[in-house]
Amino acid sequence: MNYTFGYMKKFLLFAVFIGFRMRCLSSDSLSVCSPSGRICVKIWMEENLNYRIYENGVSILDPSEIGMVLKDKGNIFLNNHTVSHSIKKVSNQIISPVPEKRRRIADNYNLLEITFRKACKIEFTLYDDGVAYRFLTSFRDSIKISKGSGVFHFARQSNVYFPGIHKRNDADIFHTSYEELYPLREMAKIGTEEMAYNPVLVSPENGPKIGITESDLEDYPGMFLSGSGSDALKGTFAPYPLEEKMTGGDYPQALVTRRADYIARTKGARSFPWRVLIIADQDKELPSNDIVYRLASPSRIGDASWVNPGKGTDEWTINVNLFNVPFRSGVNTASYRYYIDFAKRFGFDRIMMDAGWSDNMDLFKINPDINMDSILNYAKEKGIKISMWTLAHTLDRQLDSALNRFNRWGVDFIMTDFIDRDDQKTVNFYYRIAKACADHHIMIMYHGAYPPKRFNRTYPNNVTREGVLGSEYNIGSDKASPDHDVTLPFTRMLAGSFDYEPGILNNATKKGFRPIEGMVMSQGTRCHQLAMFVVYDNPMEIFSGNPSQAWLEPQFTGLMGSLPTTWDETNILDGQVGKYIVTARQKSANWYIAGMSNWSPRDIKIKFDFLDASGTYKAEICKDGVNADRYAADYIIMDTLVKKTDEMNIHLAPGGGFLIRLEKQ
Repeated sequence: MNYTFGYMKKFLLFAVFIGFRMRCLSSDSLSVCSPSGRICVKIWMEENLNYRIYENGVSILDPSEIGMVLKDKGNIFLNNHTVSHSIKKVSNQIISPVPEKRRRIADNYNLLEITFRKACKIEFTLYDDGVAYRFLTSFRDSIKISKGSGVFHFARQSNVYFPGIHKRNDADIFHTSYEELYPLREMAKIGTEEMAYNPVLVSPENGPKIGITESDLEDYPGMFLSGSGSDALKGTFAPYPLEEKMTGGDYPQALVTRRADYIARTKGARSFPWRVLIIADQDKELPSNDIVYRLASPSRIGDASWVNPGKGTDEWTINVNLFNVPFRSGVNTASYRYYIDFAKRFGFDRIMMDAGWSDNMDLFKINPDINMDSILNYAKEKGIKISMWTLAHTLDRQLDSALNRFNRWGVDFIMTDFIDRDDQKTVNFYYRIAKACADHHIMIMYHGAYPPKRFNRTYPNNVTREGVLGSEYNIGSDKASPDHDVTLPFTRMLAGSFDYEPGILNNATKKGFRPIEGMVMSQGTRCHQLAMFVVYDNPMEIFSGNPSQAWLEPQFTGLMGSLPTTWDETNILDGQVGKYIVTARQKSANWYIAGMSNWSPRDIKIKFDFLDASGTYKAEICKDGVNADRYAADYIIMDTLVKKTDEMNIHLAPGGGFLIRLEKQ
């Protein structure tokens, strides 16, 4: 067998034993390292299969157990032993059809595959920026999985950014909209009854930060993480739903009333989701990491050239509270024509018709205040696309007929909402809907949804997800704070893009913020909101502010409308979790640099050493005004020229931000 480990530290002496057998309580072990030798994993068998992760020879994940318990078969690793193993070096390049971070993605890793006697394998993939493992089974018949066991053990005094789930009154804890804050907590103080969805970010007292998430989630429930009363997190999975009931209210959804004693019933011969540990010595390495995308299954939609995301508008957050208009604003024809005019004027591609355009339970029962023919014809005349909101239960029930009608209307993008689960049945719903939409050349965004975990590689027409606490929370709470905003790129974004819906133009200081329905404010400065369009991964950016305000500031709005949403390259210039971030993105020959701060004011020094050495760039700069600490909507727009050797200092007000558009001359 020929294989290459790459460079290995001399003090790392783990041997790979050819043809050995793992036995219970055996001292034998296997090891594999990443291409550079920086990250290594040791695997051995005790009562369970165990592994340990090292960085430069130092343990960063203590011995941790993994396994899978099958109903009627037990733990597949108990009393099992190896038949063979192999290691191979892989070097690929992935071309992303909808590039959230970069178009060309290097995919270089070393792969260890261990084959066991009892119809199963395990694969460990070692990257220089993380580790992943997954099971593969080869049973002839279908199997029921009682539980997916797994514990992540960390060094003492580890902290974790833990999006703990607040249980609903009407459902079990496995029902969640995946819209939580990411507070930093002591891991050992998280109770066994507490549970978070992934990704989470572990911050040990010493050593690199480690993000825990998953990839290639299919026909299987998503992984939650619960406390253990120690410096460990335990994997937990929603049991399979056996009985459901529909809720009442304006947005009905199916709630599970009885669950099985197993988490999944599935094919006996298959691969299972990757468990992923993202490893970063510096915080700024986290937001640009795309390991989860690399691990996902390739596209299943064939030619994806018809997938064309961009920028849109949405009226939900401001409750269509327009002003300076000669008509009664609301969910009606005149208001949507106004949104179309706004999109055309300022460079947006489309508008969203959110909840209320039809009966929530019947997509063919259109609101009598809406003339769809008038709106569709006007949008076509202006060259603006129309996008539609749907209730998930209704879309599923009327799927074929609804998609056919959307095709006739020229609708190429829809949202579906109020799912709030990721058990096996619900995960399969995502695949079924995405495939049906792809067959109709329709892009889709899921709201009330679990993070994408790079499902968008497999179905590129699923251009984005919600699964984030975003702008709409300003309607009734103070949760969407600048501290939260600058935590998301290092936590939630590890699992893929999210639909935060930035651009609120009523901007408030920490002291002056109030949640007011219809007159929605955002915490932090106007430039903090603008920076989100570049800092956050989202190929389908949605402006949620009030277009009536935006009309009054055409230079600012034109800059916002000019921003791309997909990128050729992404570099994180600087950043610390929960404090600040500075992101540089390239589109063709131009660059876009944006930064955001928490409630602390700060000064940022920007070096332009990533630019083309031979070029001069026109820089359009939008930054916090001198009074932004008192009047958060204060900003200044200015132009200058920059080149590779230049540096620039920018002051960020509390909750501040900035954006620089660099056009090569």
